[in-house]
Amino acid sequence: MKPHNLCKSTNVSTEEVWLQVRDHAQEIADSEPQLTALLYDVVLNRASLGEALAARLSRKLSREEMNREELTPLLADIFVNQPRVTQSAAADMMAIFERDAACKSPLEPMIFFKGFMAITTYRIAHHLWHNDRKPLALYFQSICSEVFGVDIHPAAKIGCGLLLDHATGVVIGETAIVEDNVSILHEVTLGGTGKISGNRHPVVRSGVMIGAGSKILGRVEIGRCAKVGAGSVVLTDVPEHVTVAGVPAKIRGKANTPALDMNQCFESGLI
Repeated sequence: MKPHNLCKSTNVSTEEVWLQVRDHAQEIADSEPQLTALLYDVVLNRASLGEALAARLSRKLSREEMNREELTPLLADIFVNQPRVTQSAAADMMAIFERDAACKSPLEPMIFFKGFMAITTYRIAHHLWHNDRKPLALYFQSICSEVFGVDIHPAAKIGCGLLLDHATGVVIGETAIVEDNVSILHEVTLGGTGKISGNRHPVVRSGVMIGAGSKILGRVEIGRCAKVGAGSVVLTDVPEHVTVAGVPAKIRGKANTPALDMNQCFESGLI
């Protein structure tokens, strides 16, 4: 079974991202001696973005039951030989760089941002899940939750250009679908309700922004370029290009390109 690939709208060049990452890593290594060893290990001694991602994740995820020497070749094999996984990660890095005012280069997510590390760990787990290695996929899910405070089921279907801003407490369930170019803040839940089997988690269309602390429950659809206000509880479908907020969430206004703008205020013009 092949992994689900939603990344249809990205034209990010993995090689161009890698060049930017290397250049900034060299600048920091030259000016900050305390980070030199890390940057040479993770970036400057590596031949590609895939190898660098494998090195960084192996440092973060290694445990007594799976040490770095075991983990690095496993991750490198996936990143190097599965270009879509690496390209998705590159698109995520650029999404963070372009949308997060605190991010000054594509290197920073890989070195400092746990939201990026969490979604990249999910991408590894998702690949394993669809290659008949489900116990190992669940292992990575468990370690991701422990290390980064982010719990994403490896069977969830997630596109690229994803920003998990701060990321702490994000939960994405097994049958959730998140399309390309979505921004999700911390403490967001894309969850199910009750013991319903089958498709029981939300569908989030492209261009959506979900504010901090929001809970979207059940097989509801968040329409393209909609905005979910912070702290909302969404139990029904949300049309495209609207802002919803409240408990339960109700339409409060319009929305334009919220995932890209990261504007959390309500826009004028009630629907």
